[in-house]
Amino acid sequence: MPLISINTGVAETREYNGREARSGIFKRPVASSVKLGFTGLEGDEQADLVNHGGPDKAVCVYSFRHYKHWEEVLGRPLPAGAFGENFTIGDWVESDVHIGDMFEVGTARVQVSQPRIPCWKLAMKWGLSELPALVTETGATGFYFRVLEPGEVTTGEIKLLERHPEEMTVQEANRIMHKDKTDEAGIRRLLGVDALAGSWRGTLERRLAKLGQGG
Repeated sequence: MPLISINTGVAETREYNGREARSGIFKRPVASSVKLGFTGLEGDEQADLVNHGGPDKAVCVYSFRHYKHWEEVLGRPLPAGAFGENFTIGDWVESDVHIGDMFEVGTARVQVSQPRIPCWKLAMKWGLSELPALVTETGATGFYFRVLEPGEVTTGEIKLLERHPEEMTVQEANRIMHKDKTDEAGIRRLLGVDALAGSWRGTLERRLAKLGQGG
């Protein structure tokens, strides 16, 4: 899996819907190697630490293969980091990656923890209010890495170390979370993936409990 660009940024304040909003979505490519720790890249910042960042969401990953579609939707060329991702990757998309897959990036080791859930900050950045819903609908959400071993990361190749035995793709996890919300068997399969992030696990456990009560 090629790593095309590493992107970082500090939180910035912008106006959105008539109010000031602060976000770290404004990422820009970095030219040199970067230290990657358990909670993210050196020099990177998130404004909302409840919904972004933390050990399960240390690195946001997005595929360059989606860029052409979004350039057509937005009517403009998009630079690396356009979706607030830390890693812009080539070739691989959500159907190629499983929750729990482990990779080597530079001297660091990482693991896929969950799909990304697009939020209003994408709408703020690109001036299209329906953009988060469009991203969710297409399934082109991107995903997160947790860091198993910190290290130095550079652009180049992300090496696959181990496929997770459950083989639950990011694409399938998105289907269960966002589209087929009453798929009890699918929810149970996804909950059976030990590497699934805690926030997703909590949401799905509550949903399963509600389904078990009849609605």
